[in-house]
Amino acid sequence: MKPISVLVVEDHPFQQVYLQNLFSELGDFDLQFAQEGSAALDCLNKRDFDLVLTDLLMPGMDGIQFIQGLAASGARPALAIMSVASRRMLTSASLAARNLGVKVIGLISKPVKLAALRNLTDQLGGLRQADLPLPGPQIDHLAISNALESGELRAWFQPKKSLANGRIVAAEALVRWVHPEHGLLLPGVFLPALKAFDLEECLLWHILEQAIIAQNQWCSQGYAIPVSINLPTHLLNSPDLADRILAFVLEHQGVPAMICFELMECSMPEDISNFYAGACRLRMKGFGLSQDDFGQGYSSYMNLVSTPFTELKIDRALVHGCTTNEELTQALTSIVALGRQLGLTVVAEGVETAQELALLRRINCTQVQGFLISHAVSSSEFQQLLTQDGPALVD
Repeated sequence: MKPISVLVVEDHPFQQVYLQNLFSELGDFDLQFAQEGSAALDCLNKRDFDLVLTDLLMPGMDGIQFIQGLAASGARPALAIMSVASRRMLTSASLAARNLGVKVIGLISKPVKLAALRNLTDQLGGLRQADLPLPGPQIDHLAISNALESGELRAWFQPKKSLANGRIVAAEALVRWVHPEHGLLLPGVFLPALKAFDLEECLLWHILEQAIIAQNQWCSQGYAIPVSINLPTHLLNSPDLADRILAFVLEHQGVPAMICFELMECSMPEDISNFYAGACRLRMKGFGLSQDDFGQGYSSYMNLVSTPFTELKIDRALVHGCTTNEELTQALTSIVALGRQLGLTVVAEGVETAQELALLRRINCTQVQGFLISHAVSSSEFQQLLTQDGPALVD
């Protein structure tokens, strides 16, 4: 495999030499330098790079203008941003890049350290491997419809653990496609097709039914486990959705209080009144209601204080890096305190390290989920997790 190609956008000659020495310690790289943004864009017009490492504070075209130009150029290297500016400035620049469709893999405070560059190059190796073409299914309307009808789209369950006692106390149902030819497919492969073919409500009924079946199986072993289910909020455009959900749950011997619907901010009804009306009616029928992806959207705070939520889920973007970023730590502390003051169960998702877990416990978060606890598993494997976790809790 050819060496990883890196374009470094840095105006200071000393920093260029310093970075060249760091990269040489890590191995063989195809390294090129540009002194400012316009020169870097010229380089990108002439050839492709695996990684662009750019400063923010530069004469002429600054780093933000360069990022905007990079997004408009059609070039698609991974991007890492370095600066002596505040961490908040780095985060804001990364959000600008991500919302322009640029893949950001690192934010580095100057002076750049060898470990930070090693982390970037390790990620690049993984990205290059992931970019190798893999055989995949042709997902047309017939294929996805058949997958729904045949039961190939299945609910898998990711546990939520209490930080008070360390026990599994709830689960989130996540869809997986158990494909007869291609094996286990994650949602990113097929959810766009489900949305394009307007099959999200069909998926809701399938996941809801499977969640109730799993709950009943766990209950037979003595475990009462509430399950959260993602609900695209544009489905609340249907004024009788809450009625149909309640009828479906009762028909399948489910318990509304044991089911929580996570309302996703990435999807909103045509009329915001449908959101509030639908949320109220779901709560009136006894279902739990979760503000999903808190910290990701623009209307989170308004929704949180004006909608009858029972749960607040903190987006993984606020969890990752919280142990090394004081501003993220402060934000998490405030959000957890606000959620608890509102009487909500506060769940942090995307927990991947013991350090993140310790911080969340220290700031009094209620529950956590993420790869540190477990990835999503089948209902039978979830039963095994419950058994390993300890005997059934007696009410």
